[in-house]
Amino acid sequence: MSNLTNRPPLGLKADKTKRNAKYLDKIREMPCCVCKKFGEVQYSPTTAHHPIHDRYSTAKASDLEAIPLCEGHHQGLWDKSKLAIHDDKKKWREKYGADYSYTVHETDI
Repeated sequence: MSNLTNRPPLGLKADKTKRNAKYLDKIREMPCCVCKKFGEVQYSPTTAHHPIHDRYSTAKASDLEAIPLCEGHHQGLWDKSKLAIHDDKKKWREKYGADYSYTVHETDI
């Protein structure tokens, strides 16, 4: 019998997703995708954000799904001029849409 659920045996944890540091470095070199789409001025450095909308576990999304967000749109710790996704996920989604809807094309990297 094969493993149809593609899960580890009961009681064992699944392998963590592999980190892709080079890809994340490229993402951090890009401009914020939200600032770019909505014509806002980017005042803070870009960070790599792993999508969290419609995620039903605590597992982090793959590094290859990460999108470039300025610090203001990501954490909002020192750039308070923008709505940060980690401050209010619901309001952020209402204003900017689902974070997984932003994609990075290979041509951008």
